[in-house]
Amino acid sequence: MSVNDPRLADKSVFPDPVYKETVLKPLFDGAKTHHVESFRRIDRAHLVMLTETGILDEKQASAIAGALEQIDRDIDPVSLIYTGEVEDFFFLIEKELKSRLGADIAGRLHTARSRNDIDHTLFKLGLKEHIDVLLAKSRHLLDAMIETANREQTTLIVAYTHGQPAQPSTFGHYLSAAIEVLIRDMQRFATAREIVNLSPMGAAAITTSGFPIDRARVADLLGFAAPLRNSYSCIAASDYITSTYSAIELMFIHLGRLIQDFQFWTSFEVGQIYVPNAFVQISSIMPQKRNPVPIEHMRHLASQTMGRARTVLDVIHNTPFTDMNDSEGETQQMGYEAFASAGRVLDLLAAFVQAIRIDPARVADNIRRSCITITELADSLVRIEDLSFRQAHEIAATVAKAVVAKGGGLAQDGYEPFLEAFKHAAGRDPSFDRTKFEELVSPEHFITVRDRFGGPAPEPMTQALTAYRDQANAFASLADTQAADEAKAARELNDKFQALVEKR
Repeated sequence: MSVNDPRLADKSVFPDPVYKETVLKPLFDGAKTHHVESFRRIDRAHLVMLTETGILDEKQASAIAGALEQIDRDIDPVSLIYTGEVEDFFFLIEKELKSRLGADIAGRLHTARSRNDIDHTLFKLGLKEHIDVLLAKSRHLLDAMIETANREQTTLIVAYTHGQPAQPSTFGHYLSAAIEVLIRDMQRFATAREIVNLSPMGAAAITTSGFPIDRARVADLLGFAAPLRNSYSCIAASDYITSTYSAIELMFIHLGRLIQDFQFWTSFEVGQIYVPNAFVQISSIMPQKRNPVPIEHMRHLASQTMGRARTVLDVIHNTPFTDMNDSEGETQQMGYEAFASAGRVLDLLAAFVQAIRIDPARVADNIRRSCITITELADSLVRIEDLSFRQAHEIAATVAKAVVAKGGGLAQDGYEPFLEAFKHAAGRDPSFDRTKFEELVSPEHFITVRDRFGGPAPEPMTQALTAYRDQANAFASLADTQAADEAKAARELNDKFQALVEKR
């Protein structure tokens, strides 16, 4: 080594004060807030496995178990203040074990494991909890939307395209479209959970271990479905993170569009949604105003959620395919903020959807003024009068222009322009009278005849709502099964660990 080698002159002591304050302390505080219970479970599951495989004898394992239990009693993680004496929370527990057992026995707990596999297991355990809470809130929203769609199955609304009145539909049919998107979003979450639900423990630093460890046993004790097979993947593949936050990002892009429609529909000029007083704030200076402010909060919180999820994905982008800090503590903690704002949106949207009502008078007036049933007049001319659709469309367009110019409505003011336009185009009178004309251009008729698969008529809507309810029940059943599996694993881990404690 050269006499000029800087290592010879380096008298510094870890940690540098700035590094301590900017990195180590925030990481320690995050771990004690978010991951203490997961640390505890991993230590206990690993200890049980080491004992069952004979890597540790029962005397050694019992001493470690007793010390771990004593540490749990003696140390309140929330009250801990980071001093820099140890690098992180993991080393704090190891230090406490050494103080109680000595270095020889205490150090045996870390046999055949690394902070690499521990960390990713911690993060997966944390993500599973957050995903399960968000899926529960999503199921509540799904139930609320199905209930409201069922209640409003025949309630007329104006459906818009390009911001303009397009055709009549029903509120139930509109919500059903959003329900289908939510179901697909929840399926993406369920798939993400399957990716998260594979245990990295036993991968150690990269390549597993020469000790006869049982990775499947640890996975089972921790409530994972199975161990993730490839050990390099355990510490390098961050797709459990990207799949989770991609699912969040997509869900809240999609919910944001629904929320934006509600904002538009509650505007004074449209007014087809009535928002109850419980969800309305008044102006401090304009007493006539009813401001549906919760919609704005849902909109910006959905955008914040999407942005936070996107940020996690951006952090992972273009990182090396190896164990690296970019995917670890600080990124995980930042991601939890996306879950927090997501939960607020889901709760508020579920309550809001159940509370709002359609204003039938405003809907009727908007339908009348916009001539949006005119499509069915054209369709009926094809079916009844055997005209080509293009010919029928031109007749209907002429009628609509005349009615709109007059400021009237199709049913009241459209028959005379229709007679004239029809005779001009077909060279004869139509085969039906005013009464039939009024029926053909009514919104109720418009809905009734659209009874194809996926349409707004009663029969396809009833079928659709049944299918949505079946899917909601399937989500609930899956959640019950997963919760039962987690509870069973927790009980077994506790029983096995306590058995070790009692052998002291």
